[in-house]
Formats: sequence, C-alpha cells, structure tokens
Amino acid sequence: MDTADRHDVRHDHDDVTAGKLAAEGVGGAAAGAAGAAIGAMAGPVGMIVGGLAGIVGGWWAGKAATESSRHYTPDDDRYYRDKYESSPSRIADRSFDDVRPAYQVGHLAGRNPDYKEREWDAVEPDLQRGWTDEVRQKHGEWDAARPFARDGFARSRAAAAGSAAAGVARDTERKIANAADDLKDRVDGNPASRPGPDPTDRPERLE
Repeated sequence: MDTADRHDVRHDHDDVTAGKLAAEGVGGAAAGAAGAAIGAMAGPVGMIVGGLAGIVGGWWAGKAATESSRHYTPDDDRYYRDKYESSPSRIADRSFDDVRPAYQVGHLAGRNPDYKEREWDAVEPDLQRGWTDEVRQKHGEWDAARPFARDGFARSRAAAAGSAAAGVARDTERKIANAADDLKDRVDGNPASRPGPDPTDRPERLE
C-alpha cells in the first residue's frame, strides 16, 4: 500500500469516537467500550464498524473486530485493487480508493465468528445497516458497494477456512507423532521412557 493509500485509510480516524458512537445509538458504557475497541481502527472502515457496533453489536462492538483488522494485509489490498480495476462492476467515476471501505468491511465480516454458519445473503443486511448516510455521502450507495463487499467477504471466508483446515492438519500430525512417541516408550528399555512427555521424546513435545 503506498503512502497516499495509507493516508486515505487513516484520514477519518478522528471521526471514530465514543461520542460519535453514542450519537449513533450506542449508549453509556457500551459507547465507551465500543469506542475504545474501535478507536484504533482508522479511516472509513472504522466509521462503518462503529456504526455496526452501535446497530448490530456482538463481535462488531468488541476488541476482536479491531484485532481482526490486521488480517487485511497489503497483499489483500493489492488483490482487491487489481480485481476492482478489471471488474465489470467498476464504477466509472469512482477509484479503488473510493470503494476500498466496501472491500474492507466485507473482509472483516468474513472473520466474524457470528457469521461462521451464515452465507452472504444472511450477512449482507447487517453490513448494509452499517453503511450509514455519512458513509454513503463519501463512498456511494450500498447497492453500488455491495459487489465489492461480497468479494471481500468471500476472500476472507476462504482464507479463514484454509487457516482452520491447516490448524486441524497440524493438530492431527501432532497427535500421530505423540502416539509414535508413546509406542516407542512402551518397547524401549530405557528407564527414562514412559508414555506421555519424557526426556526421550522429540524436543517439541517437551515444549
């Protein structure tokens, strides 16, 4: 992401405050908690997530939503830029910088565990509610933004599924290796060998 792009992502940071969230319907302590969690998420997407925190709540109002923003990487940004530039849905008078927030909020939605068992059609109404009047004024109507949010959701959901599958594979591999250690312990004449972690096992099992 170049300097201009980073500036674009950051420039609305001051708009995302607990006071703003309270004005949009997050009351009292909830506004404070949501504001603290979302304050670090700069730019238009922070404003959108702030709206979602107040309207939808749940994961969107917690720290996990902000932490998930790190999953939107420069590689993701380049991918979405290239996709937009070649998309038949590209909006004639809007650059990628104008539609980036749609990709970003869709990408974050793909990480939301509340949506794990839900397809795009079930998730979209929440995202549309977060696309407030203020966002529409700067980034266009939701109907124009939705194809880009959907692309972000699909890419992020696929990446999350891939990470989960890799985790399952690693866990299975670890269990197989542990079983091999335990089998060796049962036939080993070394007094230090015993089922479970012991000094004769592979080093990573002792960590």
